[in-house]
Amino acid sequence: MRITGFKLGLLQVPLRVPFKTALRTVEAIEDVIIKLETDTGHIGYGEAPPTVAITGDSLDSILAALRDHIGPALLGLDIAELDGNCRLVQNALLKNTSAKAAAEIALYDLYAQHREMPLYQALGSGTPRLLTDLTISVNDTATMISDCETAIARGFEALKIKVGKDPEGDGVRLHAIRQAVNGRASLRIDANQGWNSGQTLAIMTALEADDDLFELIEQPVPAGDIEGMVAIKAGIRTPLLADESAFNLAQVKQLAERGGADIFNIKLMKTGGLSQAIAIADYCQAEGLQCLMGCMLEGGISAAAAVHLAIARSRVITKIDLDGPSLGMFNPIDGNVHFDDAVITVSERPGLGIRSVSHITWLD
Repeated sequence: MRITGFKLGLLQVPLRVPFKTALRTVEAIEDVIIKLETDTGHIGYGEAPPTVAITGDSLDSILAALRDHIGPALLGLDIAELDGNCRLVQNALLKNTSAKAAAEIALYDLYAQHREMPLYQALGSGTPRLLTDLTISVNDTATMISDCETAIARGFEALKIKVGKDPEGDGVRLHAIRQAVNGRASLRIDANQGWNSGQTLAIMTALEADDDLFELIEQPVPAGDIEGMVAIKAGIRTPLLADESAFNLAQVKQLAERGGADIFNIKLMKTGGLSQAIAIADYCQAEGLQCLMGCMLEGGISAAAAVHLAIARSRVITKIDLDGPSLGMFNPIDGNVHFDDAVITVSERPGLGIRSVSHITWLD
């Protein structure tokens, strides 16, 4: 099976409610889609969202990287040579991790189809069922509590609470949300780099003193503030999750060696695809560290690839934040991953099992 061509497209799915964090507000999922064609008629799909505030990648830059650099380099490649193909993607150009992730997802999709098994089995097997949390966007406290109630009614047992836009009021806001939820769901804090280390220590110390226990706190300080992460981990009881401070294996190792995180958030758009995400998961497992499988605001192709990886590495990926498709008003992808609110299940169709896609505008 060899790659004979590729096509690029744009996907747009409106959100149920606007997605608001300390870094941005988004009204719809807008992703670049890559479709790899082969001489056997098999099709591999990949996907990448623009996250300029996090990865630096825009729709235009993702399209340009795939159209002008990565896509042409894939033509003629043997799908069975997965490791070499992924190295080619990683070396095609500097940075551009989202475009690399889209290409690798399509390559892994085809590789698993070539082996006639769903991707999670090609990656190492596992139980094809996960439970994900749901993101509660930054809003006034009453709206956030209402959104928590709606999420709990939908069956979500873990909620990611976005804060960071108002450090002075976030402690009170989190206390009120915790009191309102009252143990009906576990709560994860995500400040999206919106606090500094002093604010984080003050807020978390006060919450912990009031027995406002949260499952974790994610990336409260700017990505480059490693000293802040180390100080926070040493000063609070709540587990500290590294996200923007840990894009790649080298950064994960640095944080782990410095004692700057308890858990690491693996996102395919940060790592540049599945090959590097697997390397991080395997390192963390060897070191006795935990991982969370996360996503950007992305659709049902790239989130599905993350699902397969999380299943295959479930011994180390112990927490799931793959709610992108659940935030959309619909899922335009008919694949082997089924997102049913909190419950994610996978069928036995080979690869990502994609039979059809809709709401994609293919580009010339």
